[in-house]
Amino acid sequence: MYRILVVDDEPMIRKGLQKLIRESDLAVCEADTAENGAEALEKIALRRPHLLFTDIKMPKMDGLELCRQVNERYPDLPVVVISGYGDFEYARQCLSFGVKEYMLKPVTKAAVSRTVAKLISGLEARQPQAYIPLSMTEAWLDRLREGIWHLRPETIEQVMEQIGLYCASVKIDARQLGELAQEISDKLLDRLNALDVYPFERPQRLAEGDLPALEWLHRSMIGTLGLLRAKRKGNLKEPVEEAKNYIEQHLNTELSLEEVADRLGLNPSYFSQLFKQMTNETFVQYRTKRRMERAKRLLSMPYHKITDVSAEVGFADHPHFTKTFKKYSGLTPSEYRDSLGIKG
Repeated sequence: MYRILVVDDEPMIRKGLQKLIRESDLAVCEADTAENGAEALEKIALRRPHLLFTDIKMPKMDGLELCRQVNERYPDLPVVVISGYGDFEYARQCLSFGVKEYMLKPVTKAAVSRTVAKLISGLEARQPQAYIPLSMTEAWLDRLREGIWHLRPETIEQVMEQIGLYCASVKIDARQLGELAQEISDKLLDRLNALDVYPFERPQRLAEGDLPALEWLHRSMIGTLGLLRAKRKGNLKEPVEEAKNYIEQHLNTELSLEEVADRLGLNPSYFSQLFKQMTNETFVQYRTKRRMERAKRLLSMPYHKITDVSAEVGFADHPHFTKTFKKYSGLTPSEYRDSLGIKG
C-alpha cells in the first residue's frame, strides 16, 4: 500500500533503484520516478508518496534544495538521500532538513530492503493503519473484473458491499479509503486492458472534495461496464465462449473470423488476438479441430455416407475434406472407418 518516489537524473540509476524498491517489500505497491527536484515537487503535490529517495546532484533543482522545500511543505514525509562517496559531506547538509537516512552509491538490494523496512516500520508506529491483506484485495479485483467482463452489475454490487463492510470493520480512515479506491480502479483497468480487446480509458483520478471514495469507485466501474455493453452491442456473454458456441452451431458452413467478430461487436484483429490468448489456438485451428471431431463422430455411424459427412462439416470439396481429415487424424475417412470395423 506504500508509494515511493525516486528522484535521480541518471536514467539507469533511476530505473535500477525503482526496481530494487519494488522488490524490497511486498507492502510496496508503487515506485514512481522523477528526473529532478522540480519534477519531484510537482509529482508530490499531485499524489503524495509515503517515502522519498533522492540523488544530490541534479539539474534544475538539486537534492539539497528539494530536501529543503520538502521539509517546509511536507515535514512528515521521510526522505532518503543517495550520494556518491565524493558527495558524502554535501549529503550530510541535508540532515538539517529532516532527512531520515542517507545511502552511498552503488546501492545494494539488501541496503534498500533494510532502509525501506525501517522507514515503513516508522510510518506504522507513528500512525497505525488498518491492514487490508493483499490476498483480499486480489480476490476483490478478480470478482470485479469478472463482473465487468461478463456484464454482471449484481457482482459489482456484491463486491462493493463486501469492501464497504470490511473497511468499516477495520475502521479504515478516509485517506486510506481513497488510496484503496484508487488502487482498485487502477489495477482493474490494467487487467481489463491486458485482455487487449477494447482500449479502456482510466476515469478521472479521485481528488479531494470528490464523491466519497467507494461511491466514486462504484460509479466508475458501472460506467466501464456500460461502455463494454455498448461495444458488445448488448451481448451479455463472454466473447470467446460465445464465439465457440456460434462456431459449434455453424460447423457446416464456411464461417469466417470476420463474421464471428462482427456478431460479437469486436474488431476482427482484437478478436483474433483474444481468441488465441484464451484458447492457445487460432480461430481457424479451433474451427478445423471442431469440424474434424464432429466428422469422427459422424463417421462412426455406419448409415452416414462419407460424402454426406464431408458436407455436414462444411466441406463442399470432398478431396479437401479427405486431406484435412488425414492431416488431423493420420487416417483418411475410409481408413478411419476400417479401423472401427465399419465397411463402406
